[in-house]
Amino acid sequence: YVCSTWGNNHFKTFDGDIYQFPGVCEYNFVSDCREAYKDFSVHIQRALNSDGHPEIQYILMKIKDIMVYLKPNLVVVDGHIVKTPYYASGVLIESNEIYTKIYAKLGMVLMWNQEDALMVELDSKFNNYTCGLCGDYNGIPIYNEFIDGDASYNSVTYGNLQKISKPNAKCEDPDETQAVPSCNEHRDECQRLLTSAAFADCRLRLDLEMYIQACMQDKCACNGKEDSFCLCSTISEYSRQCSHAGGRPSEWRTQNFC
Repeated sequence: YVCSTWGNNHFKTFDGDIYQFPGVCEYNFVSDCREAYKDFSVHIQRALNSDGHPEIQYILMKIKDIMVYLKPNLVVVDGHIVKTPYYASGVLIESNEIYTKIYAKLGMVLMWNQEDALMVELDSKFNNYTCGLCGDYNGIPIYNEFIDGDASYNSVTYGNLQKISKPNAKCEDPDETQAVPSCNEHRDECQRLLTSAAFADCRLRLDLEMYIQACMQDKCACNGKEDSFCLCSTISEYSRQCSHAGGRPSEWRTQNFC
């Protein structure tokens, strides 16, 4: 099972729910919540890059007693910069100019494109035992993330709850009262892009509607600017998720598209 985040602040929980959360603090992306001692945790921090698009600035991982800090083209383990491939105590770190991948023997794989997109795959032995932006991994979308007992949270409230408190951090919580625009005028274009022939093998493997909605939000957020981030990040994620689900998307990028 996979939890991911990409592009314009989209998140997909282990249970398959997709939501948007535009926070720029450090957050618990996923951690083991069974006991006080955590087997693992993954924290992320986003910031807006020079084009005004959100990118993951760094990832901070703890696996058992190892601390791994990732930035683009940089891997730091327990305070020391390391060359990859790097292997120690059940953790393998590989990286090239496009991806950083970490395999942990305890049942976890992390993959980061060193920009906007992060994917974490977890062994099912962690069912019901995780917390963070990735949710509780109980197999039921919405429940215990956005509905907990009698309380219901919107995605921004939920995201703000995952903030790691750091006394000297200078970051604002996103506003919980802001309504998400409907963006319906972009539906046709997004549907056309995601149902193109290149993705024929993906349609039965993924929930297409969720990605159409994410693409519509991207188009809205970009206010008609035709830059590739607005169009390509959700399509890239759809392609990655399709491959991960065993599908074979064909080449969808062209010289003048993405």
